[in-house]
Amino acid sequence: MHFRQISEQSFMIYFKAEISETVYQHVNAVMAHIERINHPHIQEIVPSYRAILVYFDGIKTDVETLIEALQLDTFDPQQSKMRTERKRIVNIPVRYGGKWGPDIEVVAHHNNLSIDEVIQYHTEKHYLVYMIGFMPGFPFLGGLSPHLYTPRKEEPRIKIDAGSVGIANNQTGIYPSDSPGGWQIIGRTPIDVFNPSREPKILYQPGDRIKFYSINEEQFLHIQKYVRKNQLDYDEWVMIENVH
Repeated sequence: MHFRQISEQSFMIYFKAEISETVYQHVNAVMAHIERINHPHIQEIVPSYRAILVYFDGIKTDVETLIEALQLDTFDPQQSKMRTERKRIVNIPVRYGGKWGPDIEVVAHHNNLSIDEVIQYHTEKHYLVYMIGFMPGFPFLGGLSPHLYTPRKEEPRIKIDAGSVGIANNQTGIYPSDSPGGWQIIGRTPIDVFNPSREPKILYQPGDRIKFYSINEEQFLHIQKYVRKNQLDYDEWVMIENVH
């Protein structure tokens, strides 16, 4: 890992430039190490796929002093005891193709697959939630099958419907709210994965794994109706498995 000062109150810790579970574990290990030291001048720690942004009180310390105090020059994330990974699998129903997934044929054609094969590859994986960002509830997921890698759209859509499930290069994710976006949309979940009036507001957290499963139109409309009434039985449709 290496360090770069971003401002008088922040610096970045960089890891290997790739999206992988190994790098994710290294990020977690360094996060846990910094939190254990509990330095009084650190104000916030913000992790991402391959980096950690550290905010600190620039009046009371500087980057060099802080890196030394945190022992980051000598800390080896590969030798450390990794932070315990969350062991939850959150199963999300998706209606693939048609008006719900207008770009599924683009993904199929780009990868020389049938639509059924796109659905098969997309639903057979357990996707690690690396982080939540871009908008509240948007999960950046790792683990997409290479059979489905597809570039973003050249011209983003002005509006993508909430619940849309998309692919962008080697990533997949869920749009929790209506939003512009350039991902290739292959389906939609009727589940409100982000709801500010519900606890928990977001149905998954970093470290969880998401598994998508395919539903038909009748099931989609049934779930959608009960979500709109705030009467959905989430235990029935968003099955959460605690893996030991």
